[in-house]
Amino acid sequence: MIELTRLNGTTFVINSDLIETVEETPDTVIVLTMGTKYVVQESKEEIIDKVVEFRRRIMLP
Repeated sequence: MIELTRLNGTTFVINSDLIETVEETPDTVIVLTMGTKYVVQESKEEIIDKVVEFRRRIMLP
């Protein structure tokens, strides 16, 4: 799970395993595997970093 920020400043958490695409158009849009879309403040690179960090955390004993 990664924490993200909506354009209005509220935060929410999504299951990063369900992310299908991340686009900057110029707002960052995340599309999940079931078609749900979220527009967030974080950049594409920040989202990638959050996913990598989450996966590192769950893989370490």
